[in-house]
Amino acid sequence: MNVPLLDLKPQLAPMREELVDAITSTLDSTGYILGPTVEKFEKEVAAYCSTSFGVGVSSGTDALLVSLMSLNIGPGDKVVTTPYTFFATMGVILRVGAEPVFVDVEPDSLNIDAEQLAEIIDKDCKGERKIKAIIPVHLYGQCADMGKIMALSDKYSIPVIEDAAQAIGAEYPFRNEDGKVTWCKAGSMGIAGCFSFFPSKNLGCIGDGGLVTTSDEPFAAILRSNRNHGAEPKYFHSRIGGNFRLAAIQAAVLSVKLRYLDTWHKGRVKNAGIYRELFQAAGLIDNPVRLPATVYADMQDAEEHNHHIYNQFVIHVPERDKLREYLNKQSIGCEVYYPLCLHQQECVEQLAIFNQSFPVAEEAARTTLALPVFPELTPEQLEYVVQKIRDFYTH
Repeated sequence: MNVPLLDLKPQLAPMREELVDAITSTLDSTGYILGPTVEKFEKEVAAYCSTSFGVGVSSGTDALLVSLMSLNIGPGDKVVTTPYTFFATMGVILRVGAEPVFVDVEPDSLNIDAEQLAEIIDKDCKGERKIKAIIPVHLYGQCADMGKIMALSDKYSIPVIEDAAQAIGAEYPFRNEDGKVTWCKAGSMGIAGCFSFFPSKNLGCIGDGGLVTTSDEPFAAILRSNRNHGAEPKYFHSRIGGNFRLAAIQAAVLSVKLRYLDTWHKGRVKNAGIYRELFQAAGLIDNPVRLPATVYADMQDAEEHNHHIYNQFVIHVPERDKLREYLNKQSIGCEVYYPLCLHQQECVEQLAIFNQSFPVAEEAARTTLALPVFPELTPEQLEYVVQKIRDFYTH
Protein backbone atom coordinates (compact mmCIF):
# COMPACT_ATOMS: atom_id res chain seq x y z
CA MET A 1 0.00 0.00 0.00
CA ASN A 2 1.19 3.51 -0.81
CA VAL A 3 0.70 6.20 1.84
CA PRO A 4 2.24 9.53 0.79
CA LEU A 5 3.14 12.16 3.34
CA LEU A 6 0.94 14.56 1.37
CA ASP A 7 -1.12 14.18 -1.79
CA LEU A 8 -2.87 17.33 -3.05
CA LYS A 9 -4.67 15.65 -5.95
CA PRO A 10 -7.62 14.32 -3.90
CA GLN A 11 -8.06 17.80 -2.44
CA LEU A 12 -7.96 19.39 -5.86
CA ALA A 13 -10.55 17.18 -7.56
CA PRO A 14 -13.79 18.42 -5.89
CA MET A 15 -12.98 22.10 -6.44
CA ARG A 16 -11.05 21.95 -9.68
CA GLU A 17 -13.78 23.71 -11.67
CA GLU A 18 -14.01 26.51 -9.09
CA LEU A 19 -10.25 26.97 -9.18
CA VAL A 20 -10.10 27.01 -12.96
CA ASP A 21 -12.86 29.62 -13.05
CA ALA A 22 -11.04 31.78 -10.50
CA ILE A 23 -7.74 31.48 -12.34
CA THR A 24 -9.35 32.20 -15.70
CA SER A 25 -11.17 35.21 -14.32
CA THR A 26 -7.91 36.58 -12.95
CA LEU A 27 -6.15 35.90 -16.24
CA ASP A 28 -8.84 37.76 -18.17
CA SER A 29 -8.78 40.70 -15.74
CA THR A 30 -5.11 41.42 -16.61
CA GLY A 31 -4.68 42.63 -13.01
CA TYR A 32 -1.99 40.33 -11.71
CA ILE A 33 -0.34 42.11 -8.78
CA LEU A 34 -2.40 43.21 -5.75
CA GLY A 35 -5.68 44.85 -6.80
CA PRO A 36 -9.33 43.88 -6.04
CA THR A 37 -8.73 40.12 -5.98
CA VAL A 38 -6.03 40.46 -3.34
CA GLU A 39 -8.08 42.98 -1.36
CA LYS A 40 -11.02 40.58 -1.30
CA PHE A 41 -8.86 37.75 0.01
CA GLU A 42 -7.24 40.01 2.61
CA LYS A 43 -10.66 40.88 4.02
CA GLU A 44 -11.71 37.22 4.04
CA VAL A 45 -8.65 36.09 5.98
CA ALA A 46 -8.87 39.01 8.40
CA ALA A 47 -12.47 38.04 9.16
CA TYR A 48 -11.53 34.38 9.50
CA CYS A 49 -8.72 35.22 11.94
CA SER A 50 -10.84 37.76 13.88
CA THR A 51 -8.58 40.70 13.03
CA SER A 52 -9.27 44.07 11.47
CA PHE A 53 -6.78 43.89 8.60
CA GLY A 54 -4.98 41.45 6.36
CA VAL A 55 -1.97 42.41 4.24
CA GLY A 56 -1.15 39.92 1.50
CA VAL A 57 2.54 39.32 0.83
CA SER A 58 4.73 37.12 -1.31
CA SER A 59 5.50 34.35 1.22
CA GLY A 60 5.37 33.42 4.89
CA THR A 61 9.03 34.38 5.14
CA ASP A 62 8.29 37.83 3.76
CA ALA A 63 5.37 38.15 6.18
CA LEU A 64 7.84 37.82 9.05
CA LEU A 65 10.41 40.05 7.36
CA VAL A 66 8.05 42.90 6.56
CA SER A 67 6.66 42.75 10.10
CA LEU A 68 10.14 43.22 11.60
CA MET A 69 10.89 46.00 9.11
CA SER A 70 7.62 47.73 9.94
CA LEU A 71 8.58 47.73 13.63
CA ASN A 72 11.92 49.36 12.70
CA ILE A 73 13.88 46.47 14.15
CA GLY A 74 17.50 46.38 13.01
CA PRO A 75 21.16 46.42 14.10
CA GLY A 76 21.65 46.52 17.86
CA ASP A 77 18.23 45.03 18.53
CA LYS A 78 17.43 41.54 19.80
CA VAL A 79 14.45 39.34 18.93
CA VAL A 80 13.46 36.35 21.06
CA THR A 81 12.22 33.17 19.42
CA THR A 82 12.55 29.37 19.45
CA PRO A 83 15.50 27.35 18.10
CA TYR A 84 13.17 24.55 16.97
CA THR A 85 11.34 25.71 13.86
CA PHE A 86 11.81 26.40 10.15
CA PHE A 87 14.88 28.46 9.24
CA ALA A 88 12.89 31.50 8.09
CA THR A 89 12.05 32.49 11.66
CA MET A 90 15.72 33.05 12.43
CA GLY A 91 16.66 34.08 8.91
CA VAL A 92 14.48 37.20 8.90
CA ILE A 93 15.95 38.37 12.22
CA LEU A 94 19.45 38.11 10.79
CA ARG A 95 18.41 39.76 7.51
CA VAL A 96 17.33 42.96 9.29
CA GLY A 97 20.63 42.98 11.17
CA ALA A 98 19.15 42.06 14.55
CA GLU A 99 20.36 39.34 16.92
CA PRO A 100 18.27 36.21 17.58
CA VAL A 101 17.88 35.21 21.22
CA PHE A 102 16.70 31.64 21.69
CA VAL A 103 14.53 30.11 24.38
CA ASP A 104 14.17 26.34 24.66
CA VAL A 105 10.84 24.64 23.93
CA GLU A 106 8.33 22.82 26.10
CA PRO A 107 8.76 19.01 26.15
CA ASP A 108 5.09 18.40 25.35
CA SER A 109 4.00 21.03 22.80
CA LEU A 110 7.49 21.79 21.43
CA ASN A 111 6.44 25.44 21.44
CA ILE A 112 8.55 28.12 23.11
CA ASP A 113 8.75 27.70 26.89
CA ALA A 114 6.97 30.75 28.29
CA GLU A 115 8.50 30.32 31.76
CA GLN A 116 12.04 30.43 30.38
CA LEU A 117 11.00 33.30 28.12
CA ALA A 118 9.95 35.28 31.19
CA GLU A 119 13.39 34.79 32.73
CA ILE A 120 15.10 36.08 29.58
CA ILE A 121 12.79 39.09 29.26
CA ASP A 122 13.02 39.99 32.96
CA LYS A 123 16.82 39.88 32.82
CA ASP A 124 16.98 42.00 29.65
CA CYS A 125 14.65 44.63 31.04
CA LYS A 126 16.92 45.17 34.03
CA GLY A 127 19.64 46.28 31.62
CA GLU A 128 19.71 48.17 28.31
CA ARG A 129 16.42 46.64 27.12
CA LYS A 130 17.69 45.43 23.76
CA ILE A 131 14.89 42.89 23.18
CA LYS A 132 12.54 44.63 20.76
CA ALA A 133 10.22 41.79 19.71
CA ILE A 134 9.09 38.27 20.56
CA ILE A 135 8.33 35.75 17.81
CA PRO A 136 6.51 32.71 19.21
CA VAL A 137 5.94 29.93 16.68
CA HIS A 138 2.64 28.03 16.73
CA LEU A 139 4.33 24.79 15.79
CA TYR A 140 2.61 21.99 13.85
CA GLY A 141 -0.82 23.63 14.24
CA GLN A 142 -1.00 24.27 18.01
CA CYS A 143 -0.65 27.71 19.58
CA ALA A 144 2.15 28.63 21.94
CA ASP A 145 1.19 29.68 25.47
CA MET A 146 0.00 33.11 24.42
CA GLY A 147 -1.56 34.02 27.77
CA LYS A 148 1.85 34.12 29.43
CA ILE A 149 3.55 35.57 26.36
CA MET A 150 1.07 38.42 25.98
CA ALA A 151 1.33 39.16 29.71
CA LEU A 152 5.06 39.69 29.20
CA SER A 153 4.37 41.79 26.13
CA ASP A 154 1.98 44.02 28.07
CA LYS A 155 4.28 44.29 31.10
CA TYR A 156 7.35 45.35 29.13
CA SER A 157 5.73 46.88 26.00
CA ILE A 158 7.46 44.39 23.71
CA PRO A 159 5.55 43.67 20.48
CA VAL A 160 4.69 40.07 19.63
CA ILE A 161 4.87 38.78 16.06
CA GLU A 162 3.06 35.45 15.85
CA ASP A 163 4.68 32.99 13.46
CA ALA A 164 1.44 31.25 12.53
CA ALA A 165 2.72 29.75 9.28
CA GLN A 166 1.51 26.29 10.34
CA ALA A 167 -1.52 27.38 12.34
CA ILE A 168 -4.17 29.26 10.38
CA GLY A 169 -7.44 28.60 12.18
CA ALA A 170 -5.83 27.25 15.35
CA GLU A 171 -7.20 28.70 18.58
CA TYR A 172 -5.78 29.54 22.00
CA PRO A 173 -7.80 29.57 25.25
CA PHE A 174 -7.33 32.79 27.23
CA ARG A 175 -8.54 32.42 30.82
CA ASN A 176 -10.33 35.58 31.95
CA GLU A 177 -10.25 37.04 35.46
CA ASP A 178 -13.64 35.45 36.19
CA GLY A 179 -12.27 32.02 35.26
CA LYS A 180 -14.09 31.80 31.94
CA VAL A 181 -12.22 30.97 28.75
CA THR A 182 -12.16 33.03 25.57
CA TRP A 183 -10.79 31.27 22.51
CA CYS A 184 -8.66 33.45 20.23
CA LYS A 185 -7.47 32.69 16.71
CA ALA A 186 -3.80 32.36 15.83
CA GLY A 187 -2.64 35.66 14.37
CA SER A 188 -5.09 37.78 16.39
CA MET A 189 -3.17 38.11 19.65
CA GLY A 190 0.10 39.90 18.82
CA ILE A 191 0.56 43.06 16.80
CA ALA A 192 1.11 40.83 13.77
CA GLY A 193 0.20 37.32 12.71
CA CYS A 194 2.32 35.86 9.92
CA PHE A 195 0.94 33.17 7.65
CA SER A 196 2.39 31.03 4.89
CA PHE A 197 0.36 29.63 2.01
CA PHE A 198 3.04 27.27 0.77
CA PRO A 199 1.22 24.40 -1.00
CA SER A 200 1.79 21.91 1.84
CA LYS A 201 0.08 24.10 4.45
CA ASN A 202 -3.50 23.47 5.58
CA LEU A 203 -4.40 26.42 3.38
CA GLY A 204 -2.01 26.38 0.45
CA CYS A 205 -1.84 28.21 -2.86
CA ILE A 206 -0.28 27.08 -6.16
CA GLY A 207 3.09 28.65 -5.48
CA ASP A 208 4.38 30.98 -2.79
CA GLY A 209 2.16 33.32 -0.84
CA GLY A 210 1.73 34.79 2.61
CA LEU A 211 -0.20 37.30 4.66
CA VAL A 212 0.10 39.44 7.79
CA THR A 213 -2.91 39.98 10.05
CA THR A 214 -3.20 42.89 12.47
CA SER A 215 -5.79 44.98 14.24
CA ASP A 216 -3.49 48.01 14.44
CA GLU A 217 -4.51 50.36 11.62
CA PRO A 218 -1.33 52.50 11.51
CA PHE A 219 0.78 49.34 11.53
CA ALA A 220 -1.30 47.90 8.68
CA ALA A 221 -0.61 51.04 6.64
CA ILE A 222 3.14 50.69 7.20
CA LEU A 223 2.98 47.01 6.20
CA ARG A 224 1.23 47.92 2.94
CA SER A 225 3.83 50.57 2.21
CA ASN A 226 6.76 48.29 3.03
CA ARG A 227 5.51 45.44 0.85
CA ASN A 228 5.72 47.84 -2.10
CA HIS A 229 9.22 49.34 -1.71
CA GLY A 230 8.00 51.81 0.91
CA ALA A 231 6.17 53.78 -1.78
CA GLU A 232 3.40 56.07 -0.55
CA PRO A 233 2.14 57.33 -2.94
CA LYS A 234 3.58 55.68 -6.04
CA TYR A 235 7.17 56.72 -6.80
CA PHE A 236 7.48 58.57 -3.46
CA HIS A 237 9.40 56.52 -0.90
CA SER A 238 9.19 57.53 2.75
CA ARG A 239 10.87 54.30 3.86
CA ILE A 240 12.92 51.45 2.38
CA GLY A 241 10.67 48.45 1.97
CA GLY A 242 10.84 45.59 -0.47
CA ASN A 243 8.97 43.75 -3.20
CA PHE A 244 6.69 41.61 -1.03
CA ARG A 245 3.47 41.82 -3.05
CA LEU A 246 0.98 38.95 -3.28
CA ALA A 247 0.09 37.84 -6.81
CA ALA A 248 -3.60 38.12 -7.66
CA ILE A 249 -3.75 34.61 -9.08
CA GLN A 250 -2.63 33.20 -5.72
CA ALA A 251 -5.25 35.26 -3.90
CA ALA A 252 -7.93 34.00 -6.29
CA VAL A 253 -6.99 30.39 -5.59
CA LEU A 254 -6.82 30.99 -1.85
CA SER A 255 -10.26 32.62 -1.76
CA VAL A 256 -11.72 29.43 -3.20
CA LYS A 257 -9.79 27.15 -0.88
CA LEU A 258 -10.52 29.19 2.25
CA ARG A 259 -14.15 28.09 2.05
CA TYR A 260 -13.02 24.47 2.53
CA LEU A 261 -10.47 25.11 5.27
CA ASP A 262 -12.52 24.20 8.34
CA THR A 263 -13.64 20.99 6.67
CA TRP A 264 -9.99 20.09 6.06
CA HIS A 265 -9.17 20.92 9.68
CA LYS A 266 -11.88 18.49 10.79
CA GLY A 267 -10.44 15.82 8.50
CA ARG A 268 -6.98 16.20 10.01
CA VAL A 269 -8.35 16.14 13.55
CA LYS A 270 -10.35 13.02 12.71
CA ASN A 271 -7.26 11.29 11.33
CA ALA A 272 -5.27 12.27 14.41
CA GLY A 273 -7.96 10.69 16.54
CA ILE A 274 -7.84 7.49 14.49
CA TYR A 275 -4.06 7.38 14.92
CA ARG A 276 -4.44 7.66 18.69
CA GLU A 277 -6.91 4.78 18.77
CA LEU A 278 -4.71 2.63 16.54
CA PHE A 279 -1.53 3.30 18.52
CA GLN A 280 -3.42 2.54 21.73
CA ALA A 281 -4.76 -0.74 20.33
CA ALA A 282 -1.28 -1.67 19.13
CA GLY A 283 0.17 -1.14 22.61
CA LEU A 284 2.71 1.38 21.33
CA ILE A 285 1.81 4.53 23.28
CA ASP A 286 4.59 5.95 25.45
CA ASN A 287 6.76 2.92 24.81
CA PRO A 288 8.12 3.27 22.20
CA VAL A 289 5.88 5.94 20.62
CA ARG A 290 5.06 9.28 22.22
CA LEU A 291 2.15 10.90 20.44
CA PRO A 292 1.68 14.65 19.83
CA ALA A 293 0.50 16.46 22.94
CA THR A 294 -2.79 18.36 22.83
CA VAL A 295 -2.07 20.82 25.59
CA TYR A 296 -5.40 22.66 25.47
CA ALA A 297 -7.70 19.64 25.01
CA ASP A 298 -8.99 19.84 28.60
CA MET A 299 -9.85 23.53 28.47
CA GLN A 300 -13.43 24.76 28.58
CA ASP A 301 -15.32 24.10 25.31
CA ALA A 302 -12.18 22.68 23.70
CA GLU A 303 -14.18 20.20 21.65
CA GLU A 304 -15.89 23.14 19.92
CA HIS A 305 -12.63 24.84 18.96
CA ASN A 306 -9.55 24.17 16.84
CA HIS A 307 -7.09 23.73 19.72
CA HIS A 308 -4.87 21.72 17.33
CA ILE A 309 -5.22 21.67 13.53
CA TYR A 310 -2.46 19.12 12.82
CA ASN A 311 -0.50 20.77 10.07
CA GLN A 312 1.75 17.87 11.01
CA PHE A 313 1.22 14.75 13.16
CA VAL A 314 4.59 14.45 14.86
CA ILE A 315 5.58 11.50 17.05
CA HIS A 316 8.65 10.96 19.25
CA VAL A 317 10.37 7.61 18.72
CA PRO A 318 13.67 5.84 19.44
CA GLU A 319 15.80 4.89 16.43
CA ARG A 320 14.03 7.61 14.47
CA ASP A 321 16.24 7.53 11.41
CA LYS A 322 16.06 3.75 11.10
CA LEU A 323 12.26 3.87 11.44
CA ARG A 324 12.06 6.56 8.76
CA GLU A 325 14.14 4.47 6.38
CA TYR A 326 12.01 1.40 7.10
CA LEU A 327 8.72 3.25 6.53
CA ASN A 328 9.97 4.69 3.26
CA LYS A 329 10.76 1.17 2.09
CA GLN A 330 7.15 0.25 2.93
CA SER A 331 5.94 3.12 0.68
CA ILE A 332 4.96 5.28 3.65
CA GLY A 333 5.88 8.95 3.39
CA CYS A 334 7.30 10.56 6.52
CA GLU A 335 9.54 13.52 7.25
CA VAL A 336 11.79 14.99 9.91
CA TYR A 337 10.83 18.52 11.00
CA TYR A 338 13.54 19.57 11.94
CA PRO A 339 16.77 17.51 12.00
CA LEU A 340 19.02 20.38 13.11
CA CYS A 341 18.10 23.21 15.45
CA LEU A 342 18.63 26.80 14.36
CA HIS A 343 21.49 27.45 16.77
CA GLN A 344 23.35 24.47 15.22
CA GLN A 345 23.22 25.69 11.62
CA GLU A 346 26.50 26.29 9.80
CA CYS A 347 25.56 29.82 8.79
CA VAL A 348 25.61 31.01 12.43
CA GLU A 349 28.81 29.32 13.53
CA GLN A 350 30.46 32.72 13.94
CA LEU A 351 27.72 33.97 16.26
CA ALA A 352 27.43 33.55 20.01
CA ILE A 353 24.28 31.44 19.68
CA PHE A 354 26.22 28.66 17.95
CA ASN A 355 27.76 27.42 21.21
CA GLN A 356 24.58 27.56 23.25
CA SER A 357 22.59 24.52 24.41
CA PHE A 358 18.86 23.94 24.21
CA PRO A 359 18.43 20.33 25.30
CA VAL A 360 14.69 19.92 24.78
CA ALA A 361 14.84 21.28 21.23
CA GLU A 362 17.92 19.18 20.45
CA GLU A 363 16.21 16.04 21.74
CA ALA A 364 13.17 16.79 19.57
CA ALA A 365 15.45 17.17 16.54
CA ARG A 366 16.81 13.67 17.24
CA THR A 367 13.56 11.86 17.94
CA THR A 368 10.61 13.39 16.07
CA LEU A 369 8.98 12.07 12.91
CA ALA A 370 5.98 13.44 11.00
CA LEU A 371 3.44 10.91 9.74
CA PRO A 372 0.84 11.39 6.98
CA VAL A 373 -2.28 13.12 8.34
CA PHE A 374 -3.84 14.99 5.39
CA PRO A 375 -7.67 14.89 5.29
CA GLU A 376 -8.15 12.55 2.34
CA LEU A 377 -6.29 9.59 3.88
CA THR A 378 -8.39 6.45 4.35
CA PRO A 379 -8.66 4.51 7.63
CA GLU A 380 -6.97 1.61 5.84
CA GLN A 381 -3.95 3.78 5.07
CA LEU A 382 -3.71 4.93 8.68
CA GLU A 383 -3.97 1.32 9.87
CA TYR A 384 -1.16 0.37 7.51
CA VAL A 385 1.10 3.11 8.93
CA VAL A 386 0.59 1.98 12.52
CA GLN A 387 0.92 -1.68 11.56
CA LYS A 388 4.31 -1.05 9.97
CA ILE A 389 5.51 0.97 12.96
CA ARG A 390 4.47 -1.91 15.20
CA ASP A 391 6.28 -4.35 12.95
CA PHE A 392 9.45 -2.26 13.15
CA TYR A 393 9.52 -2.30 16.95
CA THR A 394 8.42 -5.90 17.48
CA HIS A 395 10.66 -7.73 15.00
